[in-house]
Amino acid sequence: MQPEDIETITVLGAGTMGHGIAEVAALAGYDVRLRDINEELVEEGYDQIEWSLNKLAEKDRISEDLRDEAVDSVTPVVEMSEAVDETDVVIEAIVENMDIKKDVYEEVSEHCPDHTIFASNTSSLSITELSEATDRPEQFCGMHFFNPPVRMDLVEVIRGEHTDDETMDTIEALAEALDKKPVRVRKDVPGFIVNRILVPLMNEACWIVEEGDATIAEVDSTTKYDIGLPMGAFELGDQVGIDVTYHVLEYMHEVLGEPYEPCPLLEEKVESEDLGRKTGAGFYDYEDGDGAEVPADESREDVRDRLNAVLANETGKLLEAEVAPIEDIDEAVKLGGRWPDGPGKICDDTGLDSLVQTLEAHHEETGHGRYEVSDGLREAAEEGGFYGADEESEGHDFENVRIEYPEEMVGHIVLDRPHQLNTVNLEMIEEFSAAIDVLEDDDDVRGVLVTGAGDRAFSAGADAMGMASKANPIDAVELSRAGQDAWGKLESSSMPTVVGIDGYCLGGGMELATCADMRVATERSTFGQPEFNLGLLPGWGGTQRLKHLLGESRAKEIIFTADHYDAETMHDWGFVNRLVDNDDLESAALELAADLAAGPPLAMEYAKKAMLAGRDDTEAGLETEAFAFGHLIATEDVMEGVSKIQSDEDPEFEGK
Repeated sequence: MQPEDIETITVLGAGTMGHGIAEVAALAGYDVRLRDINEELVEEGYDQIEWSLNKLAEKDRISEDLRDEAVDSVTPVVEMSEAVDETDVVIEAIVENMDIKKDVYEEVSEHCPDHTIFASNTSSLSITELSEATDRPEQFCGMHFFNPPVRMDLVEVIRGEHTDDETMDTIEALAEALDKKPVRVRKDVPGFIVNRILVPLMNEACWIVEEGDATIAEVDSTTKYDIGLPMGAFELGDQVGIDVTYHVLEYMHEVLGEPYEPCPLLEEKVESEDLGRKTGAGFYDYEDGDGAEVPADESREDVRDRLNAVLANETGKLLEAEVAPIEDIDEAVKLGGRWPDGPGKICDDTGLDSLVQTLEAHHEETGHGRYEVSDGLREAAEEGGFYGADEESEGHDFENVRIEYPEEMVGHIVLDRPHQLNTVNLEMIEEFSAAIDVLEDDDDVRGVLVTGAGDRAFSAGADAMGMASKANPIDAVELSRAGQDAWGKLESSSMPTVVGIDGYCLGGGMELATCADMRVATERSTFGQPEFNLGLLPGWGGTQRLKHLLGESRAKEIIFTADHYDAETMHDWGFVNRLVDNDDLESAALELAADLAAGPPLAMEYAKKAMLAGRDDTEAGLETEAFAFGHLIATEDVMEGVSKIQSDEDPEFEGK
C-alpha cells in the first residue's frame, strides 16, 4: 500500500479519541467510516464531529465549504463488515484493554481486504502483541494521536517486531497528509516516547508527596515555575485523568518491573474515584475548592533535582534501547506535552553529572529500582550530555531562532518555537540579538526579513510562566532591558527590515513587529498588547514605539484595553503596511524585503538614522518602562494574572 493509494479510512471507536481522529481524517479529504458497537455511541461520536467542525468554521479556522465536505465524508456505521469493507487503513481507538483489542482485530481480519493496514491508537500497550492477533502482523503499527487530535500536532508511529518498512513509511506519510508531525518510535516499548517520559515523572511527583518530602503545592510550583513546564505535575494529572496515568503505569510496572511501581497516592485516588477535572476532584478540588491554583513562589531546588534526575534517567533508557535518537525524543515531548524544551535539552542544561549523583544518592538511601542509573544516562554523562560536549551554537546554529538566506541580499530570521506559538523566552531574546549581529556583519546581506515558524503565530508574546518565575524586580528589569535592546537592534538596523505576520502577533511579538520598517500580515492575523490582563505593562518597548506608528491615542487604546484586533483594523490604522491572503505571506513578505534590499544602501541607512533621530526622547521612556516592569513583576496582581492564564476566570486585581 502506497500513501497515494489511501482513499478510505475506518476509525474503530467513536469516543473522544476516535471521533477526534475521524474528524482529522475528514478534514484532510479522506472518506471516513466511524464505527462503534451500537447506534447510540456512533451517532454521539458523529454529532461531536459535526459540533467541532461548526466551531472551527465559526472561528474562521476552516471555510464553510470545507466544513460541509468534512461532515459529508464521515459515515457512521455499526456493522463491522460494512465498516471495513474495501477500506485502506483501519485506525483502532477503542478501550485500552489488551484482550478486547485482540478480539476486535480478529474480527476485523476476517472482513478487511488483504491490502488494508492496521494502526492502533493505544497509548502504551504492546504493538507486537496486538499485531499477532491479526492475519497480517507485518501490516500493523502504532499510530498514537494526542488529545484533542484536532489541535495536537504529534503522532507517534510505532514499529512492532513484525512491522515492515513499507507500513511504517506509509503511515508516516499518512500522518503528514493529516497535517500532523509524525515521530518514529523504532522499538515497541511500554509508553513509547511521550508517556515513557511523562508517566514516570508524574509517579515520582506522587512519591515525593507520599513520602512527606514536599507538598503538592511545592511540587507543582517547582514543575511549573522552576523547570518551566506548561502545567504542574499534579495539575497535569488532573487534566489528563488520574486513572489514565495509573493504568499506563500499571502496564509499565507489569512489563518493566519495580522502577515503575505505582505510588500508593495514585492508587488511592483511583479507588476513591477522584480522577481529576472529569470527576470534579483529584489532586485539586474543582467543585468545592479553587481548582489548580499553583503558587509561583514555592519551588524547591531539591524537588527540581529529583524530578529532573528521573527525567534524565528515562531519557537515557530510551536511548539505551534505541527507541529514538535524542532529537526525536525532544521533538516528541515538545509536541505531545507542549513543553518549551525537550527532556534532553532540559537535562543537559542542568548537568547530567549532578543528576546521576542525585539518582545514586536516592538509590543508596532507598534501594528502589526507579533510582538505578541507566546505562544510557551514564554514557550520555560521560560524553558531556545527551547532545554531547561543547555543542554550543556556532555561527547560525541556534535553538530558538534560525537564519536562512531565501533570496540574494536578504537575511531571514525565523522565530523557531512553533509548538509554543513562538513565545519569547530569554534564550530567544539573546539569540535574536546575536542573529541580527550576524546579518549586520554579513556584507552580502542588505535587507532583513523576520517571520515566525508555523502558521499559528508570528509570536504570541512572552513566555508568561517563565517570566512569573523571575519575581525578583532586579532580574525583571534586566529582562525588560534585554528585550528592549534586542528588539531595538531591528529598529536601528542600517538595513531595511520587514516582518511577515501570520496568526497571533501579541505582546512581546507585537513589540518586535513594531520595530520593523514595514509589516506584511495575513488576513487571519490577530494583534494586541494583552499585558494589562496580567497586571503588567508592555516591557519590550511597547509603551514607547507603538505611539510613533499609530499616535498616542491609538497606542493607549491597544495597551489599556488589552483587546485583540483583527488584521483589517490594524491595516486601516496603519500598523500593517500590506494585507495579503493567508497563503501568500511568504512570497509577499520576501518580495518586499528583496525590493527594499535592492535599493541604495547608504541612502537607506542615513534616511533611517534621520527618522530615528527626529523622535522624542525614547531612551528616557524605555528606561522608565524597564523600571516599571521590574516593579510590577513582583506584585500580587501579576501573580493573580498569571494564575488565571489557563482558566476561564477573569483576574481580580487589587492594586498590590
